[in-house]
Amino acid sequence: MLDKYRQKAEYILEPIAERISMEANWLTYLSLLFALFAGIASFLSFEKRYFLLFASLCIFINGLLDALDGKIARMKGKASKKGDFVDHAIDRFSDALIIGGIALSPWVDKLIAIPAIATVLLVSYLGTQAQAVGYKRVYAGALGRADRIAILFFACILQFFFDKFFGFYLLEWVMIYFIVAGVITIVQRYFAVMKWFGNDKR
Repeated sequence: MLDKYRQKAEYILEPIAERISMEANWLTYLSLLFALFAGIASFLSFEKRYFLLFASLCIFINGLLDALDGKIARMKGKASKKGDFVDHAIDRFSDALIIGGIALSPWVDKLIAIPAIATVLLVSYLGTQAQAVGYKRVYAGALGRADRIAILFFACILQFFFDKFFGFYLLEWVMIYFIVAGVITIVQRYFAVMKWFGNDKR
């Protein structure tokens, strides 16, 4: 859903990107480090709830660095297929670390956790596989990466202050939402690509 604000985000990020001298790929790898910190902090936060705030900060930084790396590469004229591959590979590792840390923590029942992780990874797979078969990369849908990062950022903060809602922890509700919205996004992306196949007569 947040994908439609991509152009506005680019405008906001430009002055920040201009002040960063680090190479884009190093920002990408640095984002993975913050994803690792977020995953570990989330996993440990059930006993030490203040870790939720640290996890939230790390999630925000991960998302910011992910947005900046591509912007910097384009501004410096260094955008490449290799950089694009590194960016998306690291994004998937980051997703696994962040969502895995939350989903496998005591906050979330494992019957909810496993399908949540699987659904998120399938959403990302459909987006990149579309490009692999000749269509454009598909970002659209109810659960893009920007949506996930924003939701997790706020959810970790709110979980610090609140406990259960209707029998589930807030982070469990987030995982349930990821399953439902993820399935919807998978269907949206699948039919978007199938429509392209039909129009292209492939």
